[in-house]
Amino acid sequence: MTDSISVDNKNISDAFIDRCWKCAITGILFVLLFREHLAKLVGLWKTADGSHGILIPAFSLYFIYQVRERLGRTVGRPSYWGLIVMMLSLLGFLFFIYAQIYYLQLITMIFMIGGIVLFLGGWSIFHLTWLPIVYLIFAMPLPGRVHTAITMPLRELASDITAVILSLFPHVYCEAAGVVIRGSHLGREFNLNVAEACSGMRLLMAFVALGVAMAYLEYRPFVHRMVLLFSTVPIAIFCNIVRVLVTGMIHIYIGAQFAEGLLHTLLGLLMLILAFALYGGLAWVLNNFLVEDDVAEQDVLVVRKSE
Repeated sequence: MTDSISVDNKNISDAFIDRCWKCAITGILFVLLFREHLAKLVGLWKTADGSHGILIPAFSLYFIYQVRERLGRTVGRPSYWGLIVMMLSLLGFLFFIYAQIYYLQLITMIFMIGGIVLFLGGWSIFHLTWLPIVYLIFAMPLPGRVHTAITMPLRELASDITAVILSLFPHVYCEAAGVVIRGSHLGREFNLNVAEACSGMRLLMAFVALGVAMAYLEYRPFVHRMVLLFSTVPIAIFCNIVRVLVTGMIHIYIGAQFAEGLLHTLLGLLMLILAFALYGGLAWVLNNFLVEDDVAEQDVLVVRKSE
């Protein structure tokens, strides 16, 4: 019996080592193939709009670290479906280079990673690692047209709501015209421009990515995870509206010069903290007040047995 267990452990260990050196070789080939795109992607992470991207690979690695024990016990059988995915990803990559569609070139890298995992580890390994692979999409910057299409409505929404709220203050009259808030306070006219930096896209992308990570960092019921995932967007939009509103109040009551520069940057950081506070509060409510029936029944059974 002991001999059979040691043989099984040795087989698992040998399979793990074999998988590691194969992953190392394919990883080197992957970097060589996509080296220019990877370098450009790292450069985009250094910009303001893409600064959250550098955190995404770290979270993906942490997702893998969470299932490290199951990965070590799993002896995956290579699947040729992975080779098909790899070949299609390569063809797609070459086609999108020809078509000059940069975003889809980046997406093919994610498909290539999925194909490599499926080819080397099979479906059992892919089942444990699909989330870290798909999560990498948050590291990719949105296409310019999509970014603009989302940014403009967010700017207009923040402008409209801020104008309505500011008009409720004494001696303040405001109206929104697109992304510009025009108004007066005690006879002094002012204009507030909800710039692209105030659209909330940075907060939205960063918070959605980190919100997804937080939803899966610990075990939660499926319904709880869905609630947390779908709450990221409205929370981010709400916090950005608060940011624009506070900026407007500073502009009116303190001075326009104080609504720019360092204070404006600090407001952005404070809104990220506010977003996570609201998100954490929602998670606390779900954990303490919305308990699934099967969990509640198990707790009742445990109490009855103890009695």
